[in-house]
Amino acid sequence: MKLTLAVSARTDAGAVRAVNEDAVLARDPVFVVADGMGGHARGDLASSTAVRIVGERIPEGSDVSPGDVLDAISAANDAVRALSTEDASGVAVAGTTLAGVVAVNGSGSGTRYWMIVNIGDSRVYGWDGARLTQLSVDHSAVQELIDAGVLSVQDAGAHPERNVITRALGAADDIDVDVWMLPVGGEQTFLICSDGLSKELDDDEIATILRENPHDHRLADVLTEAAIAAGGRDNVTALVVSSWPSSETADHDTVERPDHRQYLEDTRPRL
Repeated sequence: MKLTLAVSARTDAGAVRAVNEDAVLARDPVFVVADGMGGHARGDLASSTAVRIVGERIPEGSDVSPGDVLDAISAANDAVRALSTEDASGVAVAGTTLAGVVAVNGSGSGTRYWMIVNIGDSRVYGWDGARLTQLSVDHSAVQELIDAGVLSVQDAGAHPERNVITRALGAADDIDVDVWMLPVGGEQTFLICSDGLSKELDDDEIATILRENPHDHRLADVLTEAAIAAGGRDNVTALVVSSWPSSETADHDTVERPDHRQYLEDTRPRL
């Protein structure tokens, strides 16, 4: 199945920080966001290295399998890990999150899928025109507390460990990637973002922006500017990807939007 894509991307240092440690790769078939680990060595280099390696392993316009994507992420992990340095004070670890979607081919069936991948607390959302659904699961200390029932979502933003992530590229030799496979069909829209957006705007605010700006080619700009206006305390990156079947008669305003929630599996921490 051939797809028509509409893509909007923006990354910004935000209102407070001098260096942008976020990086974005947005070209068919791979759309990912990386957020370098703040306070760690070479966070900006870690994120840019991760997206560069993934881009080299998955060339523009290529047909890829899920295995190809996992191999690319593994190579990115090796490259980021090589950035870590050691001195008299110990090892300075370079690390980054990585989250996004990749259009992949199913094995022998001819079916195409959106492969959702996540490491860290950058997020992948699905948007069906009315509802915003977080498709990825944060790898963070506060998410584990929320899942354990000892912390509410409302209190998570003020928790002292709100910036602690539990998985990252570059943190270990082997990387554990969360993966979900969504069949391609109808109109599908994804928002991929760093936590600089999701911590400034809650899901209802994000949904309102998406609802009020349908098919706006500047949608990532609108989201990023709203996060900066709300405080912009961290780097902000937004990447919006919409797809629908290519057809001379297809009208993406009326193409059916599938309910992606039925394909999600529970990958929250097993406590």
